Amino acid sequence: MIKSEYTSFPGKQAIVGIDEAGRGPIAGPVVASAVILPKSFKFTNINDSKQVSPKQRILLFRKIKKTAVDYAITLVTPKKIDDINILEATFLAMHKSWKKLNTQGDFLIVDGPFLPSKSPNIDVDVPAKAIIKGDEKYFCIAAASILAKVYRDNLMINYSKKYPGYGFKSNKGYPTTQHKEAVKKLGPCPIHRKSFKPIKNLE
Repeated sequence: MIKSEYTSFPGKQAIVGIDEAGRGPIAGPVVASAVILPKSFKFTNINDSKQVSPKQRILLFRKIKKTAVDYAITLVTPKKIDDINILEATFLAMHKSWKKLNTQGDFLIVDGPFLPSKSPNIDVDVPAKAIIKGDEKYFCIAAASILAKVYRDNLMINYSKKYPGYGFKSNKGYPTTQHKEAVKKLGPCPIHRKSFKPIKNLE
Protein backbone atom coordinates (compact mmCIF):
# COMPACT_ATOMS: atom_id res chain seq x y z
CA MET A 1 0.00 0.00 0.00
CA ILE A 2 1.32 3.43 -0.91
CA LYS A 3 2.05 5.71 2.04
CA SER A 4 3.78 8.87 3.18
CA GLU A 5 7.55 8.70 3.07
CA TYR A 6 7.70 10.71 6.29
CA THR A 7 6.14 7.85 8.27
CA SER A 8 8.87 5.43 7.14
CA PHE A 9 11.77 7.86 7.49
CA PRO A 10 10.97 9.89 10.61
CA GLY A 11 13.02 12.94 11.49
CA LYS A 12 13.48 14.00 7.87
CA GLN A 13 12.34 17.50 6.96
CA ALA A 14 12.36 17.38 3.15
CA ILE A 15 12.36 13.99 1.44
CA VAL A 16 12.92 14.02 -2.32
CA GLY A 17 11.30 11.33 -4.45
CA ILE A 18 12.94 10.62 -7.82
CA ASP A 19 11.76 8.53 -10.75
CA GLU A 20 12.12 8.33 -14.52
CA ALA A 21 10.10 7.58 -17.62
CA GLY A 22 11.31 6.33 -20.97
CA ARG A 23 14.12 3.85 -20.44
CA GLY A 24 12.59 1.24 -22.75
CA PRO A 25 11.58 3.21 -25.87
CA ILE A 26 13.65 3.22 -29.05
CA ALA A 27 12.81 6.88 -29.70
CA GLY A 28 12.63 10.06 -27.68
CA PRO A 29 14.38 11.25 -24.53
CA VAL A 30 14.53 9.72 -21.08
CA VAL A 31 12.79 12.00 -18.57
CA ALA A 32 13.23 12.19 -14.81
CA SER A 33 11.45 14.08 -12.07
CA ALA A 34 12.31 14.99 -8.50
CA VAL A 35 9.51 15.90 -6.08
CA ILE A 36 9.23 17.14 -2.51
CA LEU A 37 5.71 16.82 -1.13
CA PRO A 38 4.29 18.40 2.02
CA LYS A 39 4.11 16.08 5.03
CA SER A 40 0.33 16.45 4.99
CA PHE A 41 0.07 15.18 1.39
CA LYS A 42 -2.65 12.57 0.86
CA PHE A 43 -4.04 11.68 -2.54
CA THR A 44 -5.66 8.27 -2.16
CA ASN A 45 -5.74 7.72 -5.93
CA ILE A 46 -2.04 8.35 -6.54
CA ASN A 47 0.05 5.38 -7.60
CA ASP A 48 2.79 4.25 -9.94
CA SER A 49 2.08 6.02 -13.26
CA LYS A 50 1.70 2.68 -15.07
CA GLN A 51 -1.22 1.76 -12.81
CA VAL A 52 -3.15 4.99 -13.33
CA SER A 53 -5.31 5.71 -16.39
CA PRO A 54 -4.06 8.39 -18.83
CA LYS A 55 -6.94 10.70 -17.90
CA GLN A 56 -6.25 10.28 -14.19
CA ARG A 57 -2.52 10.83 -14.74
CA ILE A 58 -3.19 14.23 -16.31
CA LEU A 59 -5.40 15.28 -13.37
CA LEU A 60 -2.77 14.09 -10.89
CA PHE A 61 -0.03 15.84 -12.89
CA ARG A 62 -1.80 19.16 -12.36
CA LYS A 63 -2.59 18.48 -8.70
CA ILE A 64 0.97 17.41 -7.88
CA LYS A 65 2.50 20.50 -9.49
CA LYS A 66 0.07 22.69 -7.56
CA THR A 67 0.58 20.91 -4.22
CA ALA A 68 4.29 20.05 -4.22
CA VAL A 69 6.70 21.95 -2.02
CA ASP A 70 9.09 21.76 -4.96
CA TYR A 71 9.48 19.74 -8.15
CA ALA A 72 11.67 19.56 -11.24
CA ILE A 73 11.47 17.69 -14.54
CA THR A 74 14.44 17.25 -16.87
CA LEU A 75 15.35 15.16 -19.89
CA VAL A 76 18.35 13.63 -21.59
CA THR A 77 18.24 13.60 -25.40
CA PRO A 78 18.39 10.52 -27.64
CA LYS A 79 21.83 11.65 -28.88
CA LYS A 80 23.17 11.78 -25.33
CA ILE A 81 21.62 8.37 -24.63
CA ASP A 82 23.52 7.01 -27.63
CA ASP A 83 26.72 8.64 -26.40
CA ILE A 84 26.70 7.42 -22.79
CA ASN A 85 24.15 4.49 -22.74
CA ILE A 86 20.65 4.44 -21.29
CA LEU A 87 21.60 3.60 -17.70
CA GLU A 88 24.05 6.50 -17.46
CA ALA A 89 21.52 8.76 -19.19
CA THR A 90 18.88 7.78 -16.64
CA PHE A 91 21.23 8.56 -13.76
CA LEU A 92 22.08 11.89 -15.41
CA ALA A 93 18.41 12.84 -15.85
CA MET A 94 17.69 11.96 -12.21
CA HIS A 95 20.68 13.96 -11.01
CA LYS A 96 19.75 16.96 -13.16
CA SER A 97 16.22 16.96 -11.72
CA TRP A 98 17.49 16.76 -8.16
CA LYS A 99 20.00 19.59 -8.70
CA LYS A 100 17.32 21.72 -10.35
CA LEU A 101 15.25 21.81 -7.13
CA ASN A 102 15.40 25.01 -5.09
CA THR A 103 16.37 22.87 -2.11
CA GLN A 104 18.09 19.49 -2.42
CA GLY A 105 16.31 18.13 0.67
CA ASP A 106 17.82 16.07 3.47
CA PHE A 107 17.04 12.58 2.14
CA LEU A 108 16.55 11.11 -1.34
CA ILE A 109 14.51 8.06 -2.22
CA VAL A 110 14.94 6.78 -5.76
CA ASP A 111 12.83 4.25 -7.63
CA GLY A 112 14.77 1.18 -8.70
CA PRO A 113 17.72 -0.88 -7.52
CA PHE A 114 20.41 1.78 -8.01
CA LEU A 115 21.17 5.33 -6.97
CA PRO A 116 22.44 7.91 -9.50
CA SER A 117 25.67 7.96 -7.47
CA LYS A 118 26.38 4.47 -8.83
CA SER A 119 27.70 6.40 -11.83
CA PRO A 120 31.33 7.51 -11.38
CA ASN A 121 30.38 10.80 -13.02
CA ILE A 122 27.72 11.75 -10.47
CA ASP A 123 28.13 12.92 -6.90
CA VAL A 124 25.22 12.92 -4.44
CA ASP A 125 26.10 14.53 -1.12
CA VAL A 126 22.76 13.87 0.60
CA PRO A 127 21.77 10.56 2.26
CA ALA A 128 19.86 8.43 -0.23
CA LYS A 129 18.15 5.09 -0.61
CA ALA A 130 17.24 3.09 -3.72
CA ILE A 131 13.84 1.41 -3.41
CA ILE A 132 12.66 -1.30 -5.80
CA LYS A 133 9.06 -0.56 -6.84
CA GLY A 134 9.29 2.64 -4.84
CA ASP A 135 6.64 4.19 -7.07
CA GLU A 136 4.18 1.70 -5.55
CA LYS A 137 5.27 2.41 -1.98
CA TYR A 138 5.75 6.15 -1.39
CA PHE A 139 3.81 9.24 -2.37
CA CYS A 140 6.81 11.30 -3.48
CA ILE A 141 8.18 8.62 -5.82
CA ALA A 142 4.72 7.96 -7.26
CA ALA A 143 4.36 11.71 -7.81
CA ALA A 144 7.74 11.86 -9.57
CA SER A 145 6.69 8.90 -11.70
CA ILE A 146 3.52 10.68 -12.82
CA LEU A 147 5.27 13.99 -13.55
CA ALA A 148 7.93 12.28 -15.64
CA LYS A 149 5.46 10.06 -17.50
CA VAL A 150 2.96 12.80 -18.42
CA TYR A 151 5.72 15.23 -19.41
CA ARG A 152 7.34 12.63 -21.66
CA ASP A 153 4.04 11.52 -23.17
CA ASN A 154 3.29 15.13 -24.10
CA LEU A 155 6.70 15.46 -25.74
CA MET A 156 6.08 12.35 -27.81
CA ILE A 157 2.64 13.60 -28.88
CA ASN A 158 4.31 16.79 -30.12
CA TYR A 159 6.99 14.75 -31.89
CA SER A 160 4.25 12.81 -33.68
CA LYS A 161 3.35 16.04 -35.49
CA LYS A 162 6.96 16.78 -36.38
CA TYR A 163 7.77 13.22 -37.44
CA PRO A 164 4.52 11.70 -38.77
CA GLY A 165 4.26 8.06 -39.76
CA TYR A 166 5.89 6.47 -36.70
CA GLY A 167 2.83 6.53 -34.43
CA PHE A 168 4.56 8.39 -31.60
CA LYS A 169 1.21 9.70 -30.37
CA SER A 170 0.12 6.18 -29.47
CA ASN A 171 3.35 4.20 -28.96
CA LYS A 172 5.30 7.01 -27.22
CA GLY A 173 8.47 5.69 -28.83
CA TYR A 174 8.17 2.13 -27.53
CA PRO A 175 9.04 -0.67 -29.97
CA THR A 176 5.54 -1.78 -30.95
CA THR A 177 5.11 -3.86 -34.09
CA GLN A 178 3.64 -0.85 -35.90
CA HIS A 179 6.55 1.35 -34.83
CA LYS A 180 9.20 -1.14 -35.95
CA GLU A 181 7.47 -1.62 -39.29
CA ALA A 182 7.37 2.16 -39.77
CA VAL A 183 11.10 2.41 -39.08
CA LYS A 184 11.79 -0.30 -41.69
CA LYS A 185 9.68 1.57 -44.21
CA LEU A 186 10.68 5.18 -43.45
CA GLY A 187 14.06 4.74 -41.83
CA PRO A 188 14.93 6.23 -38.43
CA CYS A 189 14.15 9.87 -37.68
CA PRO A 190 16.30 12.31 -35.64
CA ILE A 191 14.80 11.26 -32.28
CA HIS A 192 15.42 7.54 -32.70
CA ARG A 193 18.04 6.01 -30.41
CA LYS A 194 20.62 4.73 -32.86
CA SER A 195 22.40 2.61 -30.24
CA PHE A 196 19.24 0.56 -29.57
CA LYS A 197 19.08 -2.81 -31.34
CA PRO A 198 16.04 -2.34 -33.62
CA ILE A 199 17.55 0.88 -35.01
CA LYS A 200 21.17 -0.23 -34.91
CA ASN A 201 20.34 -3.37 -36.89
CA LEU A 202 19.04 -1.27 -39.78
CA GLU A 203 22.35 0.47 -40.32
